[in-house]
Amino acid sequence: MGRRTGAGRGALGHGWTPARGTVTLCAAAALATFVAHPAWGAPGTEGTPTPYAFAEDDTRAEGATVTADAVRLDPGHTYRSALPATGKRYYRLELDSAANAYVSATAVPGAGARVSSADGLEVSVQDAGGTTCSTGTAHFGPTRSPHPIAAWASRETGAGTYGCKGAGVYYVVVERRVPGSSASTPGDWDLELDYVSEPALDRDGATAPPGPWNSATPEAVLGDPIRRAGGAGFADASALGRGVWQDAIGPGQTLFYTVPVDWGQQLSATVEMGSSTGGDGFVGTALAMSLYNPVRAHVADADAGYNGAQTSAALEPLPPVDHANRHAVGDRVGAMRFAGWYYLAVHLGAPVADRFGDGPFGLTLRVRVSGTPVSAPVYAGRAAPRDVFAVTAADREEAAPGATGDRGASQGAPGAGAMAREDGGARGDGTGRGGPEEDTGTMRLVAAGGIGTGSVLVLGLVWWTAAARRRARDRWAG
Repeated sequence: MGRRTGAGRGALGHGWTPARGTVTLCAAAALATFVAHPAWGAPGTEGTPTPYAFAEDDTRAEGATVTADAVRLDPGHTYRSALPATGKRYYRLELDSAANAYVSATAVPGAGARVSSADGLEVSVQDAGGTTCSTGTAHFGPTRSPHPIAAWASRETGAGTYGCKGAGVYYVVVERRVPGSSASTPGDWDLELDYVSEPALDRDGATAPPGPWNSATPEAVLGDPIRRAGGAGFADASALGRGVWQDAIGPGQTLFYTVPVDWGQQLSATVEMGSSTGGDGFVGTALAMSLYNPVRAHVADADAGYNGAQTSAALEPLPPVDHANRHAVGDRVGAMRFAGWYYLAVHLGAPVADRFGDGPFGLTLRVRVSGTPVSAPVYAGRAAPRDVFAVTAADREEAAPGATGDRGASQGAPGAGAMAREDGGARGDGTGRGGPEEDTGTMRLVAAGGIGTGSVLVLGLVWWTAAARRRARDRWAG
């Protein structure tokens, strides 16, 4: 993903559990469900990103041009908005004096948009007096292709923070960062806002980061890969646990995955891109992977160039999840402050197509979650969304391989993303066709009933969509 700078003082010290079920609908209704939600079409033209899947229950929120007209955002919800080429957009928060508020904005350029590496997004939180509590930025970076980028800001009240602690009205301010020399297209960007509230601790906590931790590069995770297709956005990211996972990706595409990491545990991840069958030359930054924490705040990046031979990129070692990490300087440690679902966003730059074709290219993720979980900190209230900072046995089951944990499977070329994932995943030959050994029980029953192959695929799409909607309802409930 793009390059980011950390949020200001007050932020870092300076992306759902689906129910299982069977849905039977006619093919026409299934197809309508499939095409209704993504923001973009499947890749076809140079520089055109793959679909971004907004949350099914996003609330439409029109950003105001002045603070007096700003609409209120409620914690525990996601919102869909738009960001013009110029001008700021304002949204209102109503905060008490205890809870921490985190707001992340994901910008989605329009289909066929042009961007430069320096183009980006800025998000800040300000109090009613105009004081900036924190600011975060994100840029498209050297892949030079349009894709979702996320920046975040916060209002924090705990020990070691200064200012912006009082109850009252605050404002989220979002704007584009475009240098004067940029040749980017001026159209609106779609915007997804995620607002998470973290309660204060039951009693005063640490005021300094934890002591030394194991920062040695972990050994690579080995084993036969398991097929798991990535999602098309934070809301439908595919769950991964420890293991070796296989997918396929096309130029301009961004795939989303999510990993449950509990208090006291360490996460490591490596992404590998397979060799091409033709083409020549070199793309300087072709493959990029970004890590985000449970409030969609940036943690770390890794990237690699591509010359047609296999390549890889690994995140630098990350500390165990600890509430006190927030007192550290820098995202890589400071953002590892919550247990919950962490997000991996993998992007393949559109320029790869110019030299090596449209793909798809083989993708392998090696994920390790190590360490024994420890007791969670005792909060004085409840987070919103509920349990956003917890990892349950059901979460671990969902991320594990097998029938109970495999949420994702690819049924087509890159671009289908999370919209078609229940037939067992992309094959190792890169065709994107599913393997029969990993069919879900529902799909086997449908096939046994004599329904043709095309209907099976369509029904699989509907099954996944219904599960995603239930997942969204579960996340925001309570």
